[in-house]
Amino acid sequence: MTEWFTHFGIANPAEALILTKTLLRIAIIIGIAYFLNRVSKRALEALRDSLSNKTVNHVEEIKRINTVTMVLRYIITTVIIAITIVEVLHELGISIAPVLAAAGVVGLAIGFGAQSLVKDYFTGFFLLLENQIRKDDVIEVAGKSGLVEAITLRYIKMRDDDGNVHYVPNGQILTVTNRSRDFSYAVIEVTVAYEENIPEVIQIMQQVADNLSQDGVFKNKILGSAEISDIDKLTDSAVVIRCRFKVLPLEKAVIKREYYRRIKSALHQQQIELKPNS
Repeated sequence: MTEWFTHFGIANPAEALILTKTLLRIAIIIGIAYFLNRVSKRALEALRDSLSNKTVNHVEEIKRINTVTMVLRYIITTVIIAITIVEVLHELGISIAPVLAAAGVVGLAIGFGAQSLVKDYFTGFFLLLENQIRKDDVIEVAGKSGLVEAITLRYIKMRDDDGNVHYVPNGQILTVTNRSRDFSYAVIEVTVAYEENIPEVIQIMQQVADNLSQDGVFKNKILGSAEISDIDKLTDSAVVIRCRFKVLPLEKAVIKREYYRRIKSALHQQQIELKPNS
């Protein structure tokens, strides 16, 4: 052991003993930090599961619980890492006060450049406080849209329909368009020729809507009766009739696809031709 310390230029046994104790304390600090991080992670997961079990079938509340626990996990991990670094520096004999003083001078020098970072954290805090965005929401912010995969106090991580991942700093968010809060509207436009029997078309559309609402696969996704307009608008060569379903969040595309499939078949059986929607 003495030869090993001598190899590193430590010949005095007392110095070797001090170094050994220091390294041991640092190892213990890192071990405690790791343990606390794991315990906090499991505690938050248990809390999330417990709260989620109490809010069965409340999708919006479950999404909010997942979002809050994710942010708490991020904050707790950051605090543990910061405290660990401070304690390790203390064990190495590096005074924190000069470091903080130097950080203050540097912070003053780059204060203007850090304004955007501070803005990110403040905006992120209020986005969470006001419950504007939650994990698994479909949103549009800062010219980007997609499914929210992660939220921190600094940025939002979204994945769009093409699989691209966007990281949007919270400070760039001026307006939030949430497409999956509480419910969505599935709007379908059926376009037929002027010479078709419009009352008959509307009747067929209503029958298809009623059948879809009563279908065992889709009825739990639809929150109310379909609204069918008489004539929504006229184009140069066709009549547009609109059908609208109130549906659960994220189910809009599913309902639209199924309704289009059914209405096409139903109109074809009655020899009613669909026109391109221009």
